[in-house]
Amino acid sequence: MSAADDLYEAAAARVRRLSPAETVAAVRRGALLIDLRPTEYRWREGEVSGAIPVPRHVLEWRLDPNSDHRLSELTSPDQEVVLMCSEGYSSALSADLAQRELGLRNVADLEGGFAAWKEAGLPWISHAPTQLRRS
Repeated sequence: MSAADDLYEAAAARVRRLSPAETVAAVRRGALLIDLRPTEYRWREGEVSGAIPVPRHVLEWRLDPNSDHRLSELTSPDQEVVLMCSEGYSSALSADLAQRELGLRNVADLEGGFAAWKEAGLPWISHAPTQLRRS
């Protein structure tokens, strides 16, 4: 196994990982759903309505409760936050960083990422000619 695989495995073991259905429940109770994918991935793969796009390269500033550049929606280190990427790898690493280094106490990642969301048949927005699709 590579060093990157080891990092992922360790991070995934330390964070709360939510299924797509659990993510829906979290959002319904007020969790922020953060989409870490770059713009071109969101345009190519699709998006979840209501997810807040935060490219990975600025994540630390947007999720640091003490940063002047934090998301305005992030009101407390206890606020529930779910991170999503394409397949669940970078979101697990990012959730681990957010809880260990930024002090977020209620952060999770969407296991399997946007691909799992679509596979679960949950609604998503396509940038193709039709607006709302179900897998």
